[in-house]
Amino acid sequence: MTIQAADREQQVLDRIDRARRRKPRIREERITMAHGAGGKASRTLVEAIFLDAFRNPLLEPLEDAALLAVGGASLALTTDSYVVSPLFFPGGDIGDLAVNGTVNDLAVTGATPLFLSAGFILEEGFAVADLERITASMRDAADAAGVRVVTGDTKVVQKGKADGCYISTAGLGIRAGDADLSAASARPGDAVIVSGPIGDHGVTIMLARGELDIEADVHSDTAPLNGLVAALLEALPGPGAVRTMRDATRGGVATILNEIARSAQVGVRVSEDDIPVRPEVRGASELLGIDPMYVACEGRLVAVVEGGQADRALAALRAHPLGAQAAIIGQVTGDNPGIVTLTTGFGGTRIVDLLVGDPLPRIC
Repeated sequence: MTIQAADREQQVLDRIDRARRRKPRIREERITMAHGAGGKASRTLVEAIFLDAFRNPLLEPLEDAALLAVGGASLALTTDSYVVSPLFFPGGDIGDLAVNGTVNDLAVTGATPLFLSAGFILEEGFAVADLERITASMRDAADAAGVRVVTGDTKVVQKGKADGCYISTAGLGIRAGDADLSAASARPGDAVIVSGPIGDHGVTIMLARGELDIEADVHSDTAPLNGLVAALLEALPGPGAVRTMRDATRGGVATILNEIARSAQVGVRVSEDDIPVRPEVRGASELLGIDPMYVACEGRLVAVVEGGQADRALAALRAHPLGAQAAIIGQVTGDNPGIVTLTTGFGGTRIVDLLVGDPLPRIC
């Protein structure tokens, strides 16, 4: 790299650093689709509105679930909403997506998911047969994950006021052992692992809408990750061996890496050649003009583990059916705190920032 190129890169890093130190503030007067995309606008919305209004020590970490101590028990509590379009897609539907997404948010905190709630917002005129299909899918997904739906609610709105069916869930799990998983725990020298090919779900949803003349044999990766997480934690039982885990949903792997870099104030460096992407997903992404790093998954996790334990962690993931194609994609560094960089297949380096805009709306 020339001195001039190095200077330009450092100037970009300095501008990003100054921007991230500013107090979050929403510039728009009205909510846009980008505020729900899981990227930069979503982060600003959460921090400037919700965190500012509800600030407390349990909320401030902004992890996938809140960690609670109740009567001597260590619990994890999470909540989520699902507005995917279309409701049915190759590999799944809104029902199993809602169950698996909630289970996964609990699992990556080190909790064993136990109970779920489910709230349904139904549009007048929605087919009863479709609702039966969705609830059957939820039942089967709950059975597969070893959880139970124990409470819920139903509301019906006028025709044209919704999109068939929305689902809101909450999940409760119990945490055992001494696992203290937090994005802020990442340290230089740690390894970054992804549990399998990325981008399957988001690309599947986009193609299922039939708005593009693209055909590809892709299916959503929606799946419960609690068994995979348990296998990883069992293989690396020592305190701190697994630093953190996140399931890469809205905003994709790129958003997860940025959250880790920002929370721990470390650098993250990944290699493009090491990131698993199915050829069909890569091809469709190129035609759509999007980067698979920003495309949602629904059955993939990103784990940061102690560097010396990386090979053991990888072996544990690959021994599980959902982690057979797991890969070490990079490492945590002490350089450029808060910044994610990617080494391209051509040997160059670029910054992987938070997602801007909303290339794939309504994907979960």
